[in-house]
Amino acid sequence: MQIRTTGGPPTAEEIEAVDAVLGEPVSLWDGGERTPLDDHFARGGRDMRSQRHLLLPVLHSLQDRVGWVSRGGLEYACRRLSVPPADAYGVVTFYDRFATEKRPPLAVHVCDDVACKCAGADELCAALESSFGPSGAAGAHSGAAWYRSPCLGLCDRAPGVMVERAGLRHSHGRITGATAAAAREVLGGAEPPAYHVTGLSQPRPEVSLLRRVGDADPSSFDSYRAAGGYRALRRAIEVGPEAVIREITDARLLGRGGAAFPTGRKWDAVGRTPARPHYMVCNADESETGTFKDRVLMEGDPFAVVEAMTIAGLATGCEHGYMYVRGEYPLARHRMESAVQQARERGFLGDDVASTGARFDIEVRRGASAYICGEETALFNSIEGKRGEPRNKPPFPVQAGLFSRPTLVNNVETLVNVLEILNNGAASFAATGTAESTGTRLFCLSGHVRAPGVYEVPMGTTLRALIDKAGGLPEGRRLQAVLLGGAAGSFVTDKQLDVPLSFEGTRAIGATLGSGAVMVLDHTADLSSILLRIAAFFRHESCGQCVPCRVGTKRQEEILQRMLSSRNGNGHEGDIKLLADIAQAMRDASICGLGQTAASAIQSAIPLMVAR
Repeated sequence: MQIRTTGGPPTAEEIEAVDAVLGEPVSLWDGGERTPLDDHFARGGRDMRSQRHLLLPVLHSLQDRVGWVSRGGLEYACRRLSVPPADAYGVVTFYDRFATEKRPPLAVHVCDDVACKCAGADELCAALESSFGPSGAAGAHSGAAWYRSPCLGLCDRAPGVMVERAGLRHSHGRITGATAAAAREVLGGAEPPAYHVTGLSQPRPEVSLLRRVGDADPSSFDSYRAAGGYRALRRAIEVGPEAVIREITDARLLGRGGAAFPTGRKWDAVGRTPARPHYMVCNADESETGTFKDRVLMEGDPFAVVEAMTIAGLATGCEHGYMYVRGEYPLARHRMESAVQQARERGFLGDDVASTGARFDIEVRRGASAYICGEETALFNSIEGKRGEPRNKPPFPVQAGLFSRPTLVNNVETLVNVLEILNNGAASFAATGTAESTGTRLFCLSGHVRAPGVYEVPMGTTLRALIDKAGGLPEGRRLQAVLLGGAAGSFVTDKQLDVPLSFEGTRAIGATLGSGAVMVLDHTADLSSILLRIAAFFRHESCGQCVPCRVGTKRQEEILQRMLSSRNGNGHEGDIKLLADIAQAMRDASICGLGQTAASAIQSAIPLMVAR
């Protein structure tokens, strides 16, 4: 008796989309037509199950081609991969990128997060709602719909809009500095304007990590080599893995993803782990509100990321690397894929890297719009074709990470720093910045500054000096607050503008550098709506695996709504205490950093709210 519900057979388009990733089936047992041999024995079960990690690429292919993932398409994918339908349904509904209800082929995603709010995103959304109905409603224009979206990583060119058209010729486009007129034209069928890559925000002599951005051709291997590319890899090969790790350790490079873990120690731990194989993962799922530095590096200098990943792989004994690129960064992903392909063709990736006899190759994977996948173990689960839920630690990734094997994880900025260390020496790198925070740092300036963008400064530069580099506030405006570190960071005021931007400097005032986001809010910003947006963001992005975060983020949003909707101060003191208790519970008991930092910005803003 058949007790499983079904959405009907897959369409020809859905079959083509799945087969484009997996190849055509060869027997009944992997989703094909029955053959005489299928009546006598089963074929391919183990091979099918070993392809579970291709579930997300298959779902992307379905979404790209059809515009949504139907039950029929999902169940065909399940047969091809030998994944239980209930398991696959849990995966497809976890990620915001995949739609499980039919929707128009043209989707326009309008960012309404903090930086875009400051640039008029709410007014833009109101205009679209007036013309096309509420977010997600196709209305009379059945071929298109618009949706509110969390941060798209276009904070320096706010408000940002992402345009996606499903079909055989699937396309992505972006509108920067978006206006209601431009969004209406796209929803009416017009092509989005050409997207131009962000250039340097400061003079070239002032930068090192960014020096090739806007100078070398990001699509040309030869241009990268002419600009000094692959010198660091050549030196790494000459001195050997142990010397490379020693150089990184002596440079005292700390991770640039937010946790600030010593990079050399992590590399050494992976290299010394006897279990094989080892994996290398570049975390390019840059989803923190107000952060876009990795986008600039991948779009403007993709070969540098490939070279740095190769050095990391060879130094730690990894034979395969994965680059997990945020789904909202289509150009960055395409450029990374092109850079990987060209490096492989030139012999710098593959079975014999640079004629050394060592093997290392890279596979680019596409994220699916889940903020939690910025957490390293959630990212592993995502690559493996599972829900992006964090794992308990221990074991740590250096012992059992991706596919339960020793895994090295670094983000884009951390890896690009490795090139500077090997090219110029550990002593030179350590001489820049402060004793505890060496080197330079990329900061993402957005909000109410005259020249938003990515700025590279030595660690220890003051917040005031950094804001001045971005032109300061517009004339006639006065500072209200600065959100340092993104939604998971903290608000600071004008009294703290002279804080040194170093790990120890921000720690001393109870703040964090986080991902390098610096969002400047002048007196015209509606702090109440920004706090509600942050609370809603964490409530939505919580993976729901642990109770403190799942319940705490929801209660935090509810209490904040109650406080900010009240016309008088009655009850605020009790609500403030309740918010503090919830924040403490989330910090102490949440599985991962999302829950542990979900209350940081709101807690830091409470004194500002009380003073108003």
